Amino acid sequence: MTVSDDPERICRHSGHRLVAERVHRSDGCGRRCVTSVLTIPARSVSLRMYSLEGIQKGLRNPRYILQEANRLFYRRLSRSYNTRGIDVFDEDWDNLLILDACRYDLFDRVSTLPGETTAVESRGSSTREFLRGNFEGKRLLDTVYITASPMLYRHRDGVDVRFHEVFEVWKDSGWHEDYRTVMPDTVAEAALRAAERFPNKRLLIHFIQPHYPFIGPTGQEQFDLDRLDFQWEDLASGDLGVPRDVVQRAYEENLEEVLPAAERLLFELGGRSVVTADHGQMLGERTFPIPMREYGHPEGIYSDELVKVPWHFFDAGPRRDVTVEEPATDTERDEMKLADERLRALGYID
Repeated sequence: MTVSDDPERICRHSGHRLVAERVHRSDGCGRRCVTSVLTIPARSVSLRMYSLEGIQKGLRNPRYILQEANRLFYRRLSRSYNTRGIDVFDEDWDNLLILDACRYDLFDRVSTLPGETTAVESRGSSTREFLRGNFEGKRLLDTVYITASPMLYRHRDGVDVRFHEVFEVWKDSGWHEDYRTVMPDTVAEAALRAAERFPNKRLLIHFIQPHYPFIGPTGQEQFDLDRLDFQWEDLASGDLGVPRDVVQRAYEENLEEVLPAAERLLFELGGRSVVTADHGQMLGERTFPIPMREYGHPEGIYSDELVKVPWHFFDAGPRRDVTVEEPATDTERDEMKLADERLRALGYID
């Protein structure tokens, strides 16, 4: 092992200055590989950082302790989101389509959408973290948010943001009781209605897919859509009894299910549209620095699988003339119980 005295040496995984490095040859590939080693002083971590429930959870399942160690590594102990990610509202678009939990590599391989695709780094490895990193403290009175996800509603007391209007598609008639999610076409229809009602606003359109529940053929055959306690941890532990390749295929089919609705919006909304994701997805890859297999999208883990997301743009006709306006009304029903029910159906765990 060698110690680095070069202050410009930066860890390729976390952005930390490299404290030490181990040089080895990887699996006979002949390449010189460098694994960074970061030491975190014990005094920097205190049990006061964690709730009693969190400590008990870690004692019941040591995987959570290892996962938390990886999270501390990426977050540098204190960051609340991935500060290396882009601010989506600083980018140039009229319509921003979010595909929930969509990895860049899968999108690049599967998508046939017209336009050009590049990769960007997200501010979160989970939706909640994405919201904190992009929404917090902003008055987005030139933007209408059309969302199939109850996440912002659920965490509205912890994310200070103001839009011109928010369409909560997951409520009432937008929810599909059989699939226990919001279907892509339902979101597309809501977005088109919003565009007609607000022709001079940017549109932020949040689809659920390719996020669980899996609504394609493999998902319907292999997963119990009536189960409300789906946990990605069950895949990691083997308790779910579904092979990794089946999970990967079901996830890919979910992306295939949402792409036609996204393509429809690219043409019908007009202007400049961008298709991106709030975060990616782990499908059994190993994390860093502790090489444990992960499934799902644990918060605070900034691996490529989780924060490298597509940025696909397409121009269709003249740009929108966007104006900033206060909303006409500000009435909201308190439906926190409904939001919690929807999030459980989508596989989230409090």
